[in-house]
Amino acid sequence: MDTRESKTPEEEKQHMINERIPEDYESSKPHLQPEAKKRPEGLYKLLPLVVIILGVIVVSIVVLGIINRGN
Repeated sequence: MDTRESKTPEEEKQHMINERIPEDYESSKPHLQPEAKKRPEGLYKLLPLVVIILGVIVVSIVVLGIINRGN
C-alpha cells in the first residue's frame, strides 16, 4: 500500500487507471476472504418482519377507511 503524501503526475495517472479497471474475479479469490463467508449481523434478520408488520398496518388502515366511508 502506497502511503506517500504526494505523487508525480504519472503516478497519479496510473493510480486513476488502476482504479477504473474492474477487479478480476480469478485474482481476487473472494472465497478465501473470511469476511465474505461471515453472515450479516444486526437488524437484517428483522427486516422481513418489519416489512410484514408495516404491510398489515397499511392494509388495515385502508380497509378501515373504506368501511368507515361506507357508513
